[in-house]
Formats: sequence, structure tokens, C-alpha cells
Amino acid sequence: MKYLFLVFTCLFVSFVSAQTDAEILKTIYKTSLTNGNSYKWLDHLSNQIGGRLSGSLNAEKAIEYTKEELQKIGLDKVWLQPVMVPKWVRGAPEFAFIETASGATTKVNICALGGSIGTPFGGLKAQVLEVKSIDELESLGKENIEGKIVFFNRPMQADLIQTFEAYGGCVDQRYAGAMEATKFGAVGVIVRSMNLRQDDFPHTGSMTYGDIPVSKRIPSAAISTNDANLLSSMLALNKNLKFFFSQSCQQLNDVQSYNVIGEITGSQFPNEYILVGGHLDSWDLGDGAHDDGAGVVQSMDVLRLLKESGIKPKRSIRVVLFMNEENGLRGATKYAEIAKQKGENHIFSLESDSGGFTPRGFSFDCSDTDMNQILSWKELFKPYLIHYFEKGHSGADVGPLKTDTNVLAGLRPDSQRYFDYHHAANDTFDAVNKRELELGAATMASLVYLFDKYGLAN
Repeated sequence: MKYLFLVFTCLFVSFVSAQTDAEILKTIYKTSLTNGNSYKWLDHLSNQIGGRLSGSLNAEKAIEYTKEELQKIGLDKVWLQPVMVPKWVRGAPEFAFIETASGATTKVNICALGGSIGTPFGGLKAQVLEVKSIDELESLGKENIEGKIVFFNRPMQADLIQTFEAYGGCVDQRYAGAMEATKFGAVGVIVRSMNLRQDDFPHTGSMTYGDIPVSKRIPSAAISTNDANLLSSMLALNKNLKFFFSQSCQQLNDVQSYNVIGEITGSQFPNEYILVGGHLDSWDLGDGAHDDGAGVVQSMDVLRLLKESGIKPKRSIRVVLFMNEENGLRGATKYAEIAKQKGENHIFSLESDSGGFTPRGFSFDCSDTDMNQILSWKELFKPYLIHYFEKGHSGADVGPLKTDTNVLAGLRPDSQRYFDYHHAANDTFDAVNKRELELGAATMASLVYLFDKYGLAN
């Protein structure tokens, strides 16, 4: 019986080896679309666990769940990598209103920005100063800002097709707004949500105080795009109106958490590593389905799809579910630190952290020589409508692994709807399309297969 099994295995491996790259990719896509696990895993992460902010109980639950699921796949190794992470808690729901006269108020939708302090007990009320940029804030000076709430109201640039470019063009007001406003005596900051759509969902995200002492820090919150427009129009009619907001968030001591790692050990070059991953943590307002539950389950399914498709990798393939991308990048930093200590050669690292929408292709951080090899594979992806192969940003979590010789990449789905959900309460499981998610997993697995087969070009 054992002899027959070995014969069958050899014949199966020989059959897979004889297949063309196009046939292998077809098998991967078929397996993902007819027998994928990514959507099932995302359902559990989203609906049974929920938002997974670093240091939270839900983050712990997600670590245990994904570890157990990776073990079920039958990987050669599955382990947890300890990492200390910040623990920020939101506290009671935020509350805010615009006051045009005594007793005349209009409630608006806000949420505290990640890392912000809370307001004083009973809330904070002050006059509002609207600005479009940090440069404008600086030009106004302390005499116009002191004692006021600064309202940063620069929208994402709607005519940019690359929505991540639009995001990058205005996220400085969210990240550094409070730090800069503090220098001029502001008492609080309200920031227009990073969202191209007009709706009532405030979008959180990380912010910083830099080296400002704790006693000098001011609270910072995001306001929904609809209410940002409302506040701006009301300020145009009444410069003396006041804004009230209350939030009870706080920063606690760091706590221990983990990266979740699984590996298929390479059959020929076990010391050459190909990494695929996403970040397991998410903000707490929704359930983190697109950001980055989608990337997590796609990355997990890459390894499962390779096994299901009968592919025996020559190089070691790792899935890494990074902790604390959203408010610290501690997991990525720790993973890269340990990899360097061990002298691990990560020849290719691929990240999915742009949502679970229809995949369009990849952006690559690599040499021209490696890019030419990648472009030679482009025709293989044509049947699956994957066409975007460009140099560019890879991903925050794989970034620390960059060397002069390796290749980093990021999956690039269609991004037009991504910022409708990014860091908001509507980033939930129902916003993810099963087929789009599975296409992304297959696209990632196909690229991993090609890098494993051919290695680096240089």
C-alpha cells in the first residue's frame, strides 16, 4: 500500500511539473473560485470576532483563530512571534454638536483619532477656525488660533484616479494636525474624514503628538464628510459659532501580542523565503473586513491554494499576519528585526492591504532587471483581466524587509470604493464581494508560484 502511494505521488508530481505556467495559473484560479477558503475565514474574523485593535481581546481571539486555521491546512510550521504593541482604547461613544446660539445645536458625527487623548471631563466647547492645510494654519499665527478648535477641512482630491494618491495628499492633516495646532495654542482639532464619498461615517486613523509633553496635548477627532460640509457652510454664515465634542479615549501601557506565521518549507532552496501577508489588527469602529481582514484571509489562502493545486514549492513560502500596522507597525518591525538576526533571505515579499475589491495587478519595489522578468509574466495574467504591473509602493508591513537585491510588491485591487469604508464603522463583512476576494487570493498565489519557480532575475 505504501509503495502504491509513493508511485501515485511521484506520478502526480510529474504531472504537475509537466504542466505549463498557463495551466498552473488556470488551476489556481479555478481552485480559488470553486473551493476557496478566504470568504469563510473572513466571515468568522468579521462576524464572530469583529474589530481587532492592537492590544484588545478581539486581537487575541484573531491570533488564536488564524493560528488554528493555518494548522488545519497542514503547513510544515505554524508559530506565534511575540511583539509588544501599544494599547489605545476608545472608551464611551463620542458626542459632538454645532452651537449657533444658546440652546440652538445641531448634532454631528465624529470619532476620536487613534492615539488621541480624551477631552476634559464634561467635554470641550470653543469657537472654530477652519483651515485647509497645515501651511494655512501656520500663516494665521497664534493670535488667530489660541483658545480655538482648529477644523482641518481639506478634502481628498476627487479628480485623481489613483485614490491612494488622493489619500496621501491630505492625510497629513489627520496625522499631524493636532501636533501642529498645539504649537499655536489651539484647544482641540477636528479633521475632515479621509473619504471621497459624502456620507455620515466618520473615519478614524492614526495621529501623532510628536514630542509634545502629555500635559500640553489636545484632543483630536474626525468628522464625517457630510458634517464637515455642514460645519463649513455654517461657519461661512456665522464665524462665532461654537463646536462641542466629548471623547473618553486614552493610551494605556504597551501589552504583549503576536505575529502569526505559517510556512511551507522549500524542497530545494529552504533558506530562500517568499512571504505573503497582511495585517491582522484593525480599527475598532467596524469589523475590519476590507482593512485588512481581506488581506489576511487572502494571504492564508495563498498557501492553501498552492497545496490544493499540487504545487511543491522549491523555496520556503511564508504567510505572516502582522500585528499593529494601524497604530505602530510594531509587528512588521519585529519580524524584519528577527529575520535580519537570523540572516533569512527574503527574496520576494507580497502584501495585500488595499481592500478585497477586484484585483487589477501589482506595484513593485524592485530593480529594472527584476521588473523586466515580471513583465514577461504579464501575458499569463491576461485571461484574468490582471493588467497593472508598475513600479511603486509595496506595503507598510513588508517595507522593513527591503534590501538592495530583493523584490517587494503590493496587490492592487480597484480602489475607487476603498475609502468609502477605510477606518470607518461601515467596513464590515457585507461590503466584501466573495468572488472579488477569491480572485485576489488566486492572483496573489499565481505571482507567488512564478517567483518560486523562477526566483530573482538578478
